[in-house]
Amino acid sequence: MQQYLDLCRRIVDEGVWVENSRTGKRCLTVINADLEYNVAANQFPLVTTRKSYWKAAIAELLGYLRGYDNAAQFRALGCNTWNANANQNAVWLASPYRRGEDDMGRVYGVQGRSWLTPDGGEIDQLRKIVDNLAKGVDDRGEILSFYNPGEFHLGCLRPCMHTHTFSLLGDSLYLSSSQRSCDVPLGQNFNQIQVFTLLALIAQITGHKAGKAYHKIVNAHIYEDQLELMQNVQLQREPFAAPKLAINPDIKSLEDLETWVTLADFEVTGYQHHDPIAYPFSV
Repeated sequence: MQQYLDLCRRIVDEGVWVENSRTGKRCLTVINADLEYNVAANQFPLVTTRKSYWKAAIAELLGYLRGYDNAAQFRALGCNTWNANANQNAVWLASPYRRGEDDMGRVYGVQGRSWLTPDGGEIDQLRKIVDNLAKGVDDRGEILSFYNPGEFHLGCLRPCMHTHTFSLLGDSLYLSSSQRSCDVPLGQNFNQIQVFTLLALIAQITGHKAGKAYHKIVNAHIYEDQLELMQNVQLQREPFAAPKLAINPDIKSLEDLETWVTLADFEVTGYQHHDPIAYPFSV
């Protein structure tokens, strides 16, 4: 929690105003932020200086792992974060590749589970990673990438968190996640939950201990219509201790994650938090 607040203060104190053409808003911006989460100690990085809706973040992660491409699929899991990008993004609405209401196109998990090859085949990146790690294999290329520039036009949004690299040291599994851009008041709250949970899940289903998760953000920013709430409300609050995340131990395979796992299989305990803050969301 403290490293999240330190990043927020750094943006407020050192950030430079940058125009964002997609949203038409200015962003107070810094370049390069490195965070780490101790998954081994189960220090769940849930924001406590405002209420954090962690269930939606985990639901979104499940949708990515399943390769979902439709906002309705995410809503069924308990996540509404793709409604606006699928249905209110003017560029995507005008795209000839959009297949109707709620269609997201080839974004995020679609790339992770069915990356298209020039010869007409598909690569399931996640399956390869899980199969290797379950055998104790780390070929130094256990990489899950959502970033496919050749297909940006086929989806409603380029991935922000774009690459996850898994590494084995002995019987401990580590994760290094890379993010090109981050709306820190809103997105970072989701992103750090997902990085932590992704490592915990993959370690569990491949039979390893979870180590640490490392999270690099290239462009970290606060939108101009979020700044007052960040300065005058969230940064004035004292954080509480980190809560704990419990994952159903019956989740033992990628097939489990693909089929029957729901939010009921995750529980957060010891979560103390301040009141919610309604930060504006930029489409």
